Amino acid sequence: MRTPLTDLVRLLGLISAITLTPAAHAADGDPTPEIKPTEEQLTDETCMECHGQKDLTKELPGGKEVSIFVDEKIRKSSVHADLSCTDCHEDLTEEHPDADNPPKPVNCATCHEDQAKVYAASIHGFSNKGGPSGAASCASCHGTHDILSAANHNSPTYKLNLSKTCGKCHNNSEITDKFEMASDIASHYDDSIHGRGLTEMGLVVAPACNDCHGTHDIMRSVDAPSPVNRVNVAKTCGKCHVGIEEVYNESIHGQLLAKGDPRGPVCTDCHTAHDIENPETVHFKQVSDDRCGKCHEDSLTHYRDTYHGKAIKLGRPNIASDVAACYDCHGIHNIQPVANPTSTLSKENRQATCAKCHPGATVGFTGYIAHANPLDSSKDPILHYTFLFMTGLLLCVFAFFGAHTLLWLARSVWIYRHDSKKYRDIKFDTQQDDEWFTRFTPFDRFLHLMVVTSFLLLVITGMPLKFYYTDWAKTIFDLIGGAASARALHRFGAIITFLYFALHLFDLAQTSWTNRKALRNPDTGKLELKRFFGAIFGPDSMVPTMADLREFVAHQKWFFGKGPKPQFDRWTYWEKFDYFAVFWGVFIIGLSGLVMWFPQFFTAFLPGWSINIALIVHSDEALLAAGFIFTVHFFNTHFRLEKFPMDNTIFSGRISKTEMIHERKHWYDRLVATNRLDEHRIRDEWDRWKGIARPVGFMFFGTGLVLLALIIYAMITRLVH
Repeated sequence: MRTPLTDLVRLLGLISAITLTPAAHAADGDPTPEIKPTEEQLTDETCMECHGQKDLTKELPGGKEVSIFVDEKIRKSSVHADLSCTDCHEDLTEEHPDADNPPKPVNCATCHEDQAKVYAASIHGFSNKGGPSGAASCASCHGTHDILSAANHNSPTYKLNLSKTCGKCHNNSEITDKFEMASDIASHYDDSIHGRGLTEMGLVVAPACNDCHGTHDIMRSVDAPSPVNRVNVAKTCGKCHVGIEEVYNESIHGQLLAKGDPRGPVCTDCHTAHDIENPETVHFKQVSDDRCGKCHEDSLTHYRDTYHGKAIKLGRPNIASDVAACYDCHGIHNIQPVANPTSTLSKENRQATCAKCHPGATVGFTGYIAHANPLDSSKDPILHYTFLFMTGLLLCVFAFFGAHTLLWLARSVWIYRHDSKKYRDIKFDTQQDDEWFTRFTPFDRFLHLMVVTSFLLLVITGMPLKFYYTDWAKTIFDLIGGAASARALHRFGAIITFLYFALHLFDLAQTSWTNRKALRNPDTGKLELKRFFGAIFGPDSMVPTMADLREFVAHQKWFFGKGPKPQFDRWTYWEKFDYFAVFWGVFIIGLSGLVMWFPQFFTAFLPGWSINIALIVHSDEALLAAGFIFTVHFFNTHFRLEKFPMDNTIFSGRISKTEMIHERKHWYDRLVATNRLDEHRIRDEWDRWKGIARPVGFMFFGTGLVLLALIIYAMITRLVH
């Protein structure tokens, strides 16, 4: 812009020019001819008289004022120090620009013809072909009066500074939105293993932007000659990763790409472009399966049903994971079809591949089906029918006992509404009675405590694997410490389970041995079958009998108001079911769990697919146990109106006379008839320690309800999606 100072400088320049120019006077006294500035007269000093002023600005057409100050010291330290202003600003030799006569853009091609031709064909040059468009120009990357050699550490094109230089545009949302480009590319690069190696560690061998995209010849990835075009990516990466490129080219992926098959993945499909991370991190292992699944969706779906897939999905990003991802089995850059003898999963190599994680893996172990589909009866028939059986078992048990529970609840509510005083009185008397009798011994209560604690531990550490796709499953695994910690805790819970089961069997054996004389005739001393079977099927035994069936039928009639509420003996039919459900569960869940815990041992004499069978059985049976305990069993012991909020018997070991008469009159009458009632009579000591037992019981109860809610939520989520 023009100022009084500018006019003064021009005037002084004109006076100087007149004074220093030789006079050309005509002999006849003609006036002095007009003096015009020449190229030699517009020196750098003349330019700097104005442009050396720090407050010198000009107004752009849009009204924005910009500085046109030139720091002479910086200009003299640039690579163009030997050039004069007019070498670049050629149009300034004729007339100084002003608002009506704006300066022409500097033409770098005057000196850099070859680079200009290459640039003109690039995406940047093409975008600016019709005039400045916002795409990078020479000055955008190299600067203006401060241009330095690319070898200079202060140059914006020096390797360590390139991401910042490129980021001026590629981190600018206005520009990326205008050209419909991905945003924050430079920032992503800075966080990558390449960017950190370059900018944080100063490793100049690490690739910068121009190593992959080029310099003046940058093209779009869809342009065939572009080094980041899909066909050329492996070659571009191979400039640094020579050996890996050679291995990749021989792999099935590289061969597909060489044939022009679009299914052939390239480096950026697995490693991404600007977010490349260290492949040894757990996060890379976690996301690698999803990346493989983009092409192998069906395999990924069924891989997710295995322990490997679930544990990877639930793994913690900061803790090393020791479970297998896709590339642990199939290879990394050397992936080949299984039929190829060089494949890591070929018949010749599979055992060695499995042994990397499972030392001592047998040939039978290699028969494990990593992507088993239990819904495919033609491919995996045994798995399919096992799946159908376990699913049918789940549905039948929940349907039967679900109906049983709902009918009982409905009948109880109906009675409560019509005779609520009866229920209140019963509940009050059962808790406040003066006569108490032993129902569970201290040893029984100790075993129950072991059952409860181990069961909850197994559910907490096991159900997240069953429902790995939920947020709560990930949260629980994070709190536990990841897959390795969950696995250790789960196995500890299994040991507790085997321990309490063994203790119970030992107690049964010891009790039977102690009472062995009762099986013999007191006169002859001989074993009597009547006494023997009486001990097995008697009222004090947990073995189901015809009496239980009759009581079950009578109970159903009471549900519908077709008969009186039945009276029971020491054990009810639902308690016997609970009891033997533990036997069934420990055997089925325990055996299948051992197969998965020690697969090398079991596959020494079992086929590898037995591990797949074990997983189906273990998973579904565990869901059955958890669902049954947290619904049916909780109803029987907590939600029945006369028991709500908790039946204390298993914690106190005692039962009141009122409760015996109300629910177990057959037992009470039998004890009275045989004069054995006093054998069970106890002094009431419950008040001394119920302050501890009840909170613990409610803690177990509350934990179970939370787990039940999470399981129901997970199942609904799966059905919806």
